[in-house]
Amino acid sequence: MTIPLTIRDAARAMRAGEITSVELTKALLERADRLDPILGVNITRMDATALAAAERADAAFAIGLDRGVLQGIPLGLKDILATDDAPTTANSLTLDPEWGKQGDGPAVRRLRNAGAIIISKNVTNEFASGGPDSEKPFPIPRNPWNPEHSPGGSSSGTGAGVAAGMFLGGLGTDTSGSVRWPAAANGVSGLMGTFGIVPKSGCTYNGYSLDHIGPLARSAWDCAALMSTIAGYDASDPNSVDVPIPDYTSYLDGNLSGLRVGVIHDGFTNLPDCSPEMVAGFEAAIDVFRQGGALISEVKIQNLPAIVNAQWVNNSGEKSGIYVKRYEAMWKDWGRFTRVGMSSFGLFLSASDFMQSLRVRTYAKKQLDAIMQNYDVILTPTMKAPAGKIADQGYASNIAMPILTSLWSFIGYPAIAIPMGFASNGLPLSLQISAKPFDETNVLKAADAYQQVTDFHLQVPPIVTRAQVPA
Repeated sequence: MTIPLTIRDAARAMRAGEITSVELTKALLERADRLDPILGVNITRMDATALAAAERADAAFAIGLDRGVLQGIPLGLKDILATDDAPTTANSLTLDPEWGKQGDGPAVRRLRNAGAIIISKNVTNEFASGGPDSEKPFPIPRNPWNPEHSPGGSSSGTGAGVAAGMFLGGLGTDTSGSVRWPAAANGVSGLMGTFGIVPKSGCTYNGYSLDHIGPLARSAWDCAALMSTIAGYDASDPNSVDVPIPDYTSYLDGNLSGLRVGVIHDGFTNLPDCSPEMVAGFEAAIDVFRQGGALISEVKIQNLPAIVNAQWVNNSGEKSGIYVKRYEAMWKDWGRFTRVGMSSFGLFLSASDFMQSLRVRTYAKKQLDAIMQNYDVILTPTMKAPAGKIADQGYASNIAMPILTSLWSFIGYPAIAIPMGFASNGLPLSLQISAKPFDETNVLKAADAYQQVTDFHLQVPPIVTRAQVPA
């Protein structure tokens, strides 16, 4: 039996009678048995409920009931999303277990209603912040392309699990880049939609005005299918926006001709710690768009360093405001990276610091709104370099990597990270595509067209196919 690589392939195979949901789910659970001890993807396995859901999906197919492309597809969830059938930890000793008993939020419920199979709850940085802490009783997530390297964060387990083929897609969250960074580090695709397009109820907070729930999967097409399902207004989230949600997959025609593409180098490819291989990969990606008939021109964002710094101030201030009482009551229970981050920065911000960050956000949004009148999408790299080694991780390294993603989080624009090749050490490189608010269609259209003429997103880490995995 061939295990499908993508959601799209699996959906076709099920409808062609080549594989059942139960067979697919069992195969992925067996793969997790083999790989998870090495990669540290899962906090909670949901084998029994997943297999029961797979049986229901197969039974529905048998009587001609087809709920859509996600029916029978195994997915993972970042473990800051509450679920009906599993506890939620947020990778923290400080989360009250009662919190998770609220059950499925709108995004998770919509996946289940579409017939998807929730197979596991995945490792995250603590409350989507800080970094992995070996002193706490949670797995340390590893990159399937090289387990000595980081899988990014904070949706670490979901990104690594998709790359390792332990599930075909999943949900992460993004506040400064926490969907796109793991997508980039693990060589998969990850979409952050416009702020408010996916309701966040049933998800722990990181930043009230910055948090997004978004999909990770191998391809832009798969992300489009997931986003078409989870997006849409829900009154339970005060930030939820009531806009029409199309079937994004219906717009993915592979056509780049005439697409107005802005390219940003300044502040993205000329930073001191940018990898030359990343820069070369970015130039090659731009050439793919040019050869496809896109209209390419350079964009410069004024005062970008100040905007990036303001996003960090804004996020740190919101996060500290949410958790300050819990810091005081349970200080030693927090992970060391979270403690350092909050005590050295977030808790010492003044009200004027925070208000200044809001002024900069308004300035940034006005500037980008004006720029986007002339462009359909904007291209940048997602990361400055391939994922670093776990042994080198620290607080500074954790906040340095998302710098290329934070602009779009700050102003609420949609953005996707997709693979754009590999460095000489075998680790993935990643392209970031953004567009104006509520224009997920162009983001996904551009990403899918790029993936129709490249195959970086279809590459599988060697660890997945080895008969024996070294300890």
